[in-house]
Amino acid sequence: MTVSNQWSDIQEWIGKSGQLFVKKLSRNDCGWAEGPEHGHQNGVYIPRPIRESNFFPQLKNVNTQKPHIFEAQLETLWPATGEIKTSNLKHYSNKGPEMHFTGVPKDEFSGLTPASLLIGGSLREPIDDVSHWFMVVDSAMEEVELIEAMFDLGADFHYGLFNPADALRIQQDETEQLIEELSFALKTGSLATFIASVSKMPAPEILAAEAQNVFLQQNDLDGLSPYEMEAPGDAIMKISRDIEYSLYKRAERRYRAAEVIRIITGGGEDIVSSVVRGFPDLDATFLSASQHRKSRAGRSFEQHIARLLRDGRIAFEEQAVTGGRRPDFVLPSLVVLNAQDRAFEDAMVLSAKTTLRERWKQVTMEKFKCELFLATVDDRVSSDAIDDMSSHGIHLVVPESLKKSKETCYKDKTNVITFREFFDDEISSKRPSYRVA
Repeated sequence: MTVSNQWSDIQEWIGKSGQLFVKKLSRNDCGWAEGPEHGHQNGVYIPRPIRESNFFPQLKNVNTQKPHIFEAQLETLWPATGEIKTSNLKHYSNKGPEMHFTGVPKDEFSGLTPASLLIGGSLREPIDDVSHWFMVVDSAMEEVELIEAMFDLGADFHYGLFNPADALRIQQDETEQLIEELSFALKTGSLATFIASVSKMPAPEILAAEAQNVFLQQNDLDGLSPYEMEAPGDAIMKISRDIEYSLYKRAERRYRAAEVIRIITGGGEDIVSSVVRGFPDLDATFLSASQHRKSRAGRSFEQHIARLLRDGRIAFEEQAVTGGRRPDFVLPSLVVLNAQDRAFEDAMVLSAKTTLRERWKQVTMEKFKCELFLATVDDRVSSDAIDDMSSHGIHLVVPESLKKSKETCYKDKTNVITFREFFDDEISSKRPSYRVA
């Protein structure tokens, strides 16, 4: 894997592009770079809709003896390493609809976190006769979140073509509206009133409830019972990673903008002295924004899990303190968990973390002599980490689409179950007493 692509570099290349291609890499797309034991693909599969678009050169049959093979070559620029490669495009029409994109830098695809991105563009003005550029962005990097925000990539995103100008225009429209509101407040002397109206970010439980209501309205549902949805995990992923995050971003933009205006307008008679005098407060504001953004998701995710349990009429206690520990959820109750004569399967602990990284190790400290489940919507967990969790007795609970996805490492792991399986098998089948009338 190459050195991190700076966000400014990515933005620069996006700005040079007339059309942009983004693909979430499957394990086959990058596993080959780890060694021959992981396959000999030596490149990326390009889905049929992209192959049939005008992003790549048109494929042709150049060997009449093999009429099922269509191919083309193109020069590609890889800014992270500065390489120019002669890449190959091949479609074996007798094998399937996808096209094979080879002749790519192996190191770019080595050591990647699951669900990393391939991003590339067709240049408006070719560079040394090269018309396409590509970067691989590891999903562990913050740049991935920025790319997802820029192009509004949802939790169910796999690949797509984008017009960079359109993506930027959406952000600009929202920004212009906020600028107009702030400018009007400054002109009319009502800035204090505006700042007061956005002086606090919505509490996690408020945002969570609002996001849940949006989802219910969109899907014509009365509640979030996991027994009334085909894929409750996918629903929670949609609510937390898409709907709620969109609501949060809008609230954050207004709150932080008003906060910055307050600092600048209160720091001196001119803009220079205002910025200089207010710099410590500005610095603290932006640091707080980053930290709050990361902590918010975890607190809200717990709210969504609790809603599933409540609407499913499943007995549980939330954040119950026992022995100096505070598990996210105890099922069916703390009394049962602490009972001296209970069987191992009579109680369970369910933890909830939107993203895992190394944080899953905190869960291993919660030893309660019962089964331990860890719910997540993280598609970036490595195979080694999943195996480590298994050795510690942790069962991962993931959205249904992530379990079967080619982009994650969950598919063949026996300690990974879906939300559907958790509620059907672990609750209704094995522990029916958890269900309350």
